Amino acid sequence: MEYDVIVVGAGLAGLVTTSELIKGGKKVLLLDQESEEFLGGQAWWSFGGLFLVDSPEQRRLGIKDSLELARQDWMGSAGFDREEDEDYWAKQWAEAYLEFAAGEKREWLHSLGVRFFPVVGWAERGGYLAEGHGNSVPRFHIVWGTGPGIVQPFEKAVRDGMEKGLVDYHPRHQVDELLTANGAVIGVQGSILEPSGVKRGESSSRTVVGEFTYNAPAVVVCSGGIGANFDVVRENWPNALETHRKG
Repeated sequence: MEYDVIVVGAGLAGLVTTSELIKGGKKVLLLDQESEEFLGGQAWWSFGGLFLVDSPEQRRLGIKDSLELARQDWMGSAGFDREEDEDYWAKQWAEAYLEFAAGEKREWLHSLGVRFFPVVGWAERGGYLAEGHGNSVPRFHIVWGTGPGIVQPFEKAVRDGMEKGLVDYHPRHQVDELLTANGAVIGVQGSILEPSGVKRGESSSRTVVGEFTYNAPAVVVCSGGIGANFDVVRENWPNALETHRKG
């Protein structure tokens, strides 16, 4: 196996994942069905709003927030009412993300050069009580430079990784299937699409000109935005979760 990890999707999630992996010296294969023009995915178009808890920006504006309040808001909105097994990993992810947003997230982003507007927005406003849906206080922190501003440091890290030989980036590679063996994901298989010269956000061709198969000890699926193959994710996600849970 040539790669330590295969990352599927070169949107913000894929760029962040890849940049963190190469910090540890891992060799990464980054695949995306769109062209290089689309690096950053939907995040590039976004307003650049990030969820932070009890930040300096909030405190400066007199907004009283805490991890406990954010947890209450989240659980009131999430509706974790299914069987314990079904919601187990969703709850684990929610708790980990809340602690991240109330802890190291802002300092980590600040160390990468990310800065924030001094005004905190109130996205997904849920009223003034924490028992109901939405945020009971403003938590929408807008990045200076909006979407492109949050994409830039991670795109730069990935491009630096390419120059150092730690990242192989293959655009126009559409992942159609996750390969499994003995209950574990061991690689990906898919279609090579014809080159596309369309601008960011425009519809690109889906004409197949070849096929590919790659194997690695770990595969991270970061697709879900522009042009994602939802059938692949929907079909393989439950099996991948169950395999991870069993260790």
